[in-house]
Amino acid sequence: MTPIAFIQAIMLAYARRGMNPASALAQAQIAPAALLDPVSRITAWQMERISGIAMQALDDEALGWFSRRLPWGSYGMLARASLSAPSLGVALKRWCRHHGLIADDIALTLSVAGDTAMVSITELRDLGALREFCLVSVLRNILGVACWLIDSRIPLLGAQFPFAAPPHHAVYGVLFAGATAFDSAPASIRFDARYLALPLRRDERALQQMLQRALPLTVLPYRRDRLLVQRVRQALAANPAQTHGADSLAALLHVSPRTLHRQLKEEGASLQALKDEVRRARALELLLRTRRPIKQVAEAAGFQNEKSFMRAFKAWTGQSPAEFRQGKS
Repeated sequence: MTPIAFIQAIMLAYARRGMNPASALAQAQIAPAALLDPVSRITAWQMERISGIAMQALDDEALGWFSRRLPWGSYGMLARASLSAPSLGVALKRWCRHHGLIADDIALTLSVAGDTAMVSITELRDLGALREFCLVSVLRNILGVACWLIDSRIPLLGAQFPFAAPPHHAVYGVLFAGATAFDSAPASIRFDARYLALPLRRDERALQQMLQRALPLTVLPYRRDRLLVQRVRQALAANPAQTHGADSLAALLHVSPRTLHRQLKEEGASLQALKDEVRRARALELLLRTRRPIKQVAEAAGFQNEKSFMRAFKAWTGQSPAEFRQGKS
């Protein structure tokens, strides 16, 4: 799904160095004629292949984005500097700070507002014809490294870019797996801030293995989501009337119902058990702290009717809601 526009950007980097890209194109099995077709696409393997070849040939891991080259190993150095951080948040702050030391054309910033974290790019010079390729790649790189560091998928709440929607804008839904806004500055990605508190799960040995094939990080679809159980609990508690079924809950979390069930199973949880946990806690709180009628308690706890609530409550506590309230009064 990689648009040919990104390959054209790599070709421009070759041209600026006065180098011939024919060998790189051949090794990546990209026909030169495809460069002339604006709707052409290449596979993830082809993108990985030509990027790796070009980075070594140009001795520039940034592929011409910046005013000075980033020699081979630059991004590995950033990853190593972040590896000893106690949490993802600290690691990303280090990455942003150190990136500014090797490339002063842009500034990366990690910020948090409420429960949302954002990684944004401030452009400090005109990036010219490579602007789109640069901004997309830098954000994909940092997201890929972040997922790798905590061995978890980090679902995006959104992405935005300060340029008009390009002809290939449809691929952005694949590149960033979520809603993408154009003509919106600065270039940035947003995600749940709770991921920042997760500890890193990688060591030097894992880093050495990763660096042997680092480029797939930008396209690797991590299956595990180490915050999914917490996200499900939050969604169930915040939207009791809209989360009766797996379909509606999955839609709120921007995953498919099948993915939701599979990932919960991988985390040793089930949707029904989490529903029971959240509903039970909500019902107990309302019965103890308020005098709401049982019917209202059932509705507020996420049940579709009073009868099903009473049946579930009896299974949880061995008492009816009225008996429980009376015994605690």
